Amino acid sequence: MKPTQRLRRLRANETMRSMVRENQLSTADLIYPMFVHPGSEPRVPIPSMPGVYQHSLRAFGEALDAVVASGVSAVLIFGSAESKDELGSEAHSENGAVQQAIRLAKDRYPALYVIGDVCLCAYTSHGHCGVVEGGAINNDASVEQLVRVALSQARAGVDMVAPSDMMDGRVRAIRRALNEAGFVDVALMSYAAKFASALYGPFREAVDSAPQFGDRRSYQLDPANASEALREIRADAEEGADVLLIKPAAPYGDIIFQAKQLTALPVAAYHVSGEYAMIKAAHERGFLDEKQVVLENLLCSKRAGADLLITYHALAVASWLE
Repeated sequence: MKPTQRLRRLRANETMRSMVRENQLSTADLIYPMFVHPGSEPRVPIPSMPGVYQHSLRAFGEALDAVVASGVSAVLIFGSAESKDELGSEAHSENGAVQQAIRLAKDRYPALYVIGDVCLCAYTSHGHCGVVEGGAINNDASVEQLVRVALSQARAGVDMVAPSDMMDGRVRAIRRALNEAGFVDVALMSYAAKFASALYGPFREAVDSAPQFGDRRSYQLDPANASEALREIRADAEEGADVLLIKPAAPYGDIIFQAKQLTALPVAAYHVSGEYAMIKAAHERGFLDEKQVVLENLLCSKRAGADLLITYHALAVASWLE
């Protein structure tokens, strides 16, 4: 019996496929993560992330030139510390690497959208994302430090702060502090569902932030739990987040989808360092085609519901989309 429906008619050629395609990638979707360090070495390669560097402040301007030339219009800035202490104090220094990078970026390219990572892990001597007391993370003391970080970035001219620590109540505290200080227009993108993933290793190498004891499972989400992630997402939306971030992206498409159904807020998907490193390694060995895999991964995140895509492949993707 011949088929009564021939769905292949809509897949017959690229013209038709492009006409009925439900999701599209655009450079407007992309956010490029960048690393700055306080040292003098212009570009420090990150061995596990080929093509990604830590930039000195002097070299950061040239790196921004490449971003703007690519058409990517937003960057997410991560820093590292010259000196570390128990509280991660350098994270909120007015002359910290991130704060200086924010000022440089806004002076050089006022229209570039600049997002600052708000966390303590790269600045604490113990490598945790919060304040440690008695061998455990003190949630409320950590929030106080994170508020200081967000305010210091706001004073530097950041467009958006992005708390990535997963402490309870930090979204409300940061939003309130920004408002009271007059930074009502500084947006807040919360890492609403950041899972305790094995895919963060290369990032921890990049900013020297591996925990010196234990792990981060008491504050990052259990990969086995979806309902818990939705509770976190709902809480951050209620506390004043402007954008909700899901991390990692590819393994958690179900969470991206459910986050989009749960709230009307924009959702960002972070294709993390381990995802980047795996694709790069497989491509270098001839196992996969980097371009095809990256575009498929990003498109699938959009299909799941992501509005924004944070990826170390952003500049390459922009060139592929031309």
